Amino acid sequence: MMTDRFIAANQLGIKKTGLLALALLFSTAAILQVPQGSKKAAPAVINTVIDPQDTFPVPAVPNQLFYLQRTSNTNTIVYEAKLNSKGMLEEPDPVHVFWIRYPEGGMKKELNYIQRMFAYGIKTQLQPNSNYKMHVVSYKKQQLTLMRSPKDNKYHVYTQINHKEAVLRRIFVKIGEGGTFWAPNVLYMELRGKDEVTGEELMERIKP
Repeated sequence: MMTDRFIAANQLGIKKTGLLALALLFSTAAILQVPQGSKKAAPAVINTVIDPQDTFPVPAVPNQLFYLQRTSNTNTIVYEAKLNSKGMLEEPDPVHVFWIRYPEGGMKKELNYIQRMFAYGIKTQLQPNSNYKMHVVSYKKQQLTLMRSPKDNKYHVYTQINHKEAVLRRIFVKIGEGGTFWAPNVLYMELRGKDEVTGEELMERIKP
C-alpha cells in the first residue's frame, strides 16, 4: 500500500512539475512574442548641420537694434539707436552704424565714407507718428521701421520676414565667388528676427 502511495505521490509531483514548466513556457513566449504588423521603431535622426554664420560671434551693445554679417569674415556691422538724455531718439540721425572687428580683438571702428554711403549705411525718414522709415543704402527693397515697442517700451527695428511683422535681429549676406566691391555676387540675404506677439523665431532668405 505504501508503494502505491509513493507511486501516486510521485506521479502527482511529476504532473505539477509538468504544469509549472508548461506555464513558464507560455509566459516566456508571451514576453518574447512580437505582435503581427509591428516594427521596431527606427532611431530618430537629428539634423546637426549648422550654418557657418550661426557660429559667428553675437554682439551685445547697449541700444543695439540689429547687426549685419557677411561670408568673408566675422567682422560685424552694428546698428544701434542714438538716444538723448530723455531716452528719445536723436533727430534727424537716430541710428549709429559701426564695425566690431572681432579678428582684431573686438575693437570698434567707424565706417569709412564709401562704406557708409554705398554699402552699410542707413537712410532714415521721420514719419508724422515719430517713427522712422529706413533702409540699408545698398538694398532699398527691404523696408525697415524704427519705433518704440508697446511691449517692452524699447526701440526696435521691424520688418517683414516670411510675410510676418518681426523684430529684426540679424542680417547675414552670403557672398559667392566672383563679383566686385561695387557688384558683389550675393547668393542670398538672410533675415532673422522674432514675432513680437507670439515669440516665434523667423527666418527668410532672399535672393536680391
